[in-house]
Amino acid sequence: MRVLLAIAAKDLRQRLRDRSALVIVFLAPVLISGLMAMAFSDNTEFRAEIGVVDLDRGTAGDGLTEVLKSPELSGTVRVHPYGDETAARRAVDAGRAHAAIIVPEGFTEALSGGTAQPVTVLDSVDFGLQAQLARAVTESYVAQVNADRLSVATAVAAGVPHQDVPELAAKAALLKLPEQVRAQGLADDPLKVISYFGPSMGMFFVLFCVGFGARGYFIEQQQGTLDRIAAAPVGRGALLLGKSLSTFVYSLAGLVTVSLVSWLAFGARWADPVGVAALSVGMAVSVVCLTAFVIALARTERQAEGLASIVVFALVLLGGNFVFASGTSLMRRLTLFTPNGWALRGFTDLGTGIRGWAAVGAPLLGIAAFSAAVAAVTALLLRLRRPA
Repeated sequence: MRVLLAIAAKDLRQRLRDRSALVIVFLAPVLISGLMAMAFSDNTEFRAEIGVVDLDRGTAGDGLTEVLKSPELSGTVRVHPYGDETAARRAVDAGRAHAAIIVPEGFTEALSGGTAQPVTVLDSVDFGLQAQLARAVTESYVAQVNADRLSVATAVAAGVPHQDVPELAAKAALLKLPEQVRAQGLADDPLKVISYFGPSMGMFFVLFCVGFGARGYFIEQQQGTLDRIAAAPVGRGALLLGKSLSTFVYSLAGLVTVSLVSWLAFGARWADPVGVAALSVGMAVSVVCLTAFVIALARTERQAEGLASIVVFALVLLGGNFVFASGTSLMRRLTLFTPNGWALRGFTDLGTGIRGWAAVGAPLLGIAAFSAAVAAVTALLLRLRRPA
């Protein structure tokens, strides 16, 4: 054990003398995470600036405006009235309004059997979500109006006097559909940007430890250091374990540093600190396995650097370190083949308030499966390279 710790301490001292390694593993992820936190700090709440042009000036037209100003939408939608379609279109083009709803003339009269032009929604390609909200509210309200028209038409067909139709239409406009759908998601917390990109950037840069470890191995091999250590009463197994321990400690230190700075300085929040620690340990173990894999596959320092770069950027692109992988897309399926993709899934669940094994159980098993597979392939490569 003393020999193993001595080898690990020697490697760690060499890493600490390498300023480029310190910048990449500790400083760069903190700076980039901080920049992302500041860049998205003003976008934590969804807001929709919706313009309304009421050419109807009747009960039905007023009802649509009241829906947009209802308590359910008060924290999301802000209504801006405009006198005509031209003014509303200019506001949308200039970005002052994210979308605009044009209520046509005669909209209320259509309740009593008349006809009117369709309600129009002016949207902007720059505010797609806000435009979808405006269309959803408008389509829902128009469906309500059509239901009111049907009720009035049914009453007229049943013999209601025509002089009572306007009053009946006004009452129908106050009714609601008897069957309604209410969306209700899980009782979770909103995911903060820094809670995702903090660990994401930490993993991205910590994966560069694969290249540092593999390059250091071949440098020491060229200098004869490995042969001298192997000739001592140490054993090749203790040598590999010592180097693996140094890579593990260095990687874990980088992940812990980024997590702590993201929490203390930028307000990242995860529901379970133990889960954060477990995911960090799992990622550090996978870095050790990947380092051994590159060493087993390469023959020279140059080959090790090239292979490490390919491995790192393949894992980063597939794992979703730069693009949040959600839904049932192909990208989300591909993340299941990467340790960083599993870890980010765990950090996402922790960032939305899920605790314990429910958040980190599957990610830890996924990381363990990946590490075991890489370790098995590495053992096979080393066995094939062993001289007969």
